[in-house]
Amino acid sequence: MENVFDVLKERGLLAQTTHEDEIRELLGKEKVTFYIGFDPTADSLHVGHFLQMVVMKHMQDHGHRPIALVGGGTGHIGDPSGRTDMRQMMTKEIIDHNCECFKKQLSSVIDFSDGKALMVNNADWLLKLNYVEFLRDIGACFSVNQMLTAECFKQRLEKGLSFLEFNYMLMQGYDFLMLNRKYDCKIELGGDDQWSNILAGMDLCRKKDQKQVYGMTFTLLTNSEGKKMGKTQSGAVWLDPKKTTPYDFYQYWVNVSDADVIKCLKLLTFVPMDEIRKMEQWEGKELNEAKRILAYEVTKLVHGKDEAEKCKAAAEAVFGGSGVSEDMPTTVVSDAVGMGVLDLLVKTGLLPSKGEARRLVQQNGLSINNEKYTDPNGIVTAEMFGDDGMIIKKGKKVFHKVTLL
Repeated sequence: MENVFDVLKERGLLAQTTHEDEIRELLGKEKVTFYIGFDPTADSLHVGHFLQMVVMKHMQDHGHRPIALVGGGTGHIGDPSGRTDMRQMMTKEIIDHNCECFKKQLSSVIDFSDGKALMVNNADWLLKLNYVEFLRDIGACFSVNQMLTAECFKQRLEKGLSFLEFNYMLMQGYDFLMLNRKYDCKIELGGDDQWSNILAGMDLCRKKDQKQVYGMTFTLLTNSEGKKMGKTQSGAVWLDPKKTTPYDFYQYWVNVSDADVIKCLKLLTFVPMDEIRKMEQWEGKELNEAKRILAYEVTKLVHGKDEAEKCKAAAEAVFGGSGVSEDMPTTVVSDAVGMGVLDLLVKTGLLPSKGEARRLVQQNGLSINNEKYTDPNGIVTAEMFGDDGMIIKKGKKVFHKVTLL
């Protein structure tokens, strides 16, 4: 079997490694236990987390054992990495609820049966710690001077970094130490913004137990302009179908830019690289087919094959046929007649504000029932609702149905 290190590297998933040659040799000769941490900052994982899940599946498919570490303990603090402000504090009940939601979503991609992967909560050890003992045992291993050079802290020092957040690196480092002791975990993986925290954990394992462990970071999911992907006008692209419908999720990937589709196929799918290399030669309309392949494959991984087939059929019906499909996103309203068209656009979630809705109309970007709609002061009438409801089209590719209760 090929070495998973080579697979991750070929697909562009790897960003940094602590010991490249040693890690590659280790992954080639034995089954390695590794971990990735997920802090429960919301009740659903999002597209950024999905890339981490794909890495875990690549590793698992090559015989290695993933540990998905949910941050029931670190969630009480909040990771300052990549943040310009302090995270909002959450109650223990919210943290526990979010951890349960994560478990279900991770299981859609990772096989946790028969010990093939582990789900572990760092609350099991972090919430039991005695503060003075922790400082004496673990805090003594950390240099404040060295911590302040870490990128995750440097960018926060000007605006203010709380002492609470300053402890986060110690806690994540302690996670690695505990997982190494309990499960012989040898590698920590994470997004490239986790590099400093991973190095801290490696250093702690070396100082406390004289153990050599390793770290790898993977590429952050960004577009060709360097901006993080996974955001829409209405917010994050979630893995929870109640927060982002499977159809909207599918459409997000259909609508990625031409410059990003090949990269996303490499990073987020298991389409063989030979096939992707052929797609790299595609241009124009051929790239639209690549986007449909991307959307189908990612939706299949997150929501299952049945949902992916439904989304594919719905998209084909909407874009290639009548413009109507039972599976297209739908808003049911009782008070639409007499409402301003701009208010209805906001109510459906198609636009975040009336100001943006007004701009869309003024720029000829809105169609209702297949006809351009150009009146920003227009009112919704009963005649707008046919047998199939009202079909709203935003731009060229976003369709939404509104029906009356």
